[in-house]
Amino acid sequence: MKPLQPHLHDLRQAQLYRQRQVVQGAHGVEVQIGGETLLSFCSNDYLDLAHHPAVVAAFIAAAQRDGVGAGASHLITGHRPAHHALEEELADFVGTPRALLFSTGYMANLGVTAALMQRQGSVFEDKLNHASLIDAARLSGARVRRYAHGDVGRLTALLAAAPPEEKLVLSDGVFSMDGDVAPLPALLDAARTQGAWLLLDDAHGLGVLGQHGRGTFEHFGLPVASPAILMGTLGKALGTFGAFVAGSDDLIETLIQHARTYIYTTALPPAVAEATRASLRVLREDDGRRALLHARIRQFREGARQLGLTLPASETAIQPVILGAPGLAMAASEALRARGILVSAIRPPTVPRDTARLRITLSAAHTPQQVERLLDALAQLPRTSE
Repeated sequence: MKPLQPHLHDLRQAQLYRQRQVVQGAHGVEVQIGGETLLSFCSNDYLDLAHHPAVVAAFIAAAQRDGVGAGASHLITGHRPAHHALEEELADFVGTPRALLFSTGYMANLGVTAALMQRQGSVFEDKLNHASLIDAARLSGARVRRYAHGDVGRLTALLAAAPPEEKLVLSDGVFSMDGDVAPLPALLDAARTQGAWLLLDDAHGLGVLGQHGRGTFEHFGLPVASPAILMGTLGKALGTFGAFVAGSDDLIETLIQHARTYIYTTALPPAVAEATRASLRVLREDDGRRALLHARIRQFREGARQLGLTLPASETAIQPVILGAPGLAMAASEALRARGILVSAIRPPTVPRDTARLRITLSAAHTPQQVERLLDALAQLPRTSE
């Protein structure tokens, strides 16, 4: 048995060691950690719905009525009216015939990929995809081909050269570490022309992009229709927990029959489903939250430009400041914390080598004054490299 301590030591020496923080109290743009009150720019709760009164009330009422667990998998006795109603409402929201709930986005991506590929054919994916898509491709048993970030020309060539078997393209909608949007129209054209499915992980686009918050498809004015498959998460802009896959009736029935990560796990608590239904109603009825979020995004990007900071081309809530070396990113994060601001340092292997960064995420709950405070603190960071 190989000892583990030397590897942990090496991670610490390389400034790649990860540590958890215990966050106390209610979630919000201000958090309590170790007795400190910190202004947080780390949350995925983009629309500030995690503690919306209507969402919390729906959760409490459902928990009191139905208990705190589903009690079984969906295919045994765990599929409750709240789950069924939420699936219908999500399908209506994104404009597809059906939707299917999963426990997490990670499980949804693994389930769809394995169910469609059945250990055959080829999977094609962007090199900057989320870890869940990377693992889905690896675990599917199919051949895996990766293309440079956003390089649809290379993807098209790989698709054309692949054997005439099942083909599946995997891509983030909004890339989780860079915040840029996938070239969805070109991806769809390539997939359609070459007879491939396209699974779009829209975890960070749903609720944020599009006139009505329907995500990357709406952002480009495209329907979610074959060969496209949409995966959306509920724990980011919707503020709750879980995920769903949306598409045709035949797709959803196929997943019910073959997606192991759906079949062999306990269903979401019904209270979470009811809370998400409430959150979805707020999202559909209150465009003001999304307008506030985009105002803060514009404010931050303009302020960063004035500071001379170079940001990736992101119009989403994810705004990374790329610093390069892990030690530099850690030092910048610690310097911000000394000023009462919490911003995570993201290091390899989460991001490619030499692209360690501050990953700033904005929320509709941030005030203009709080964004200015962040910009002032960023202005004080040293502009040197290791």
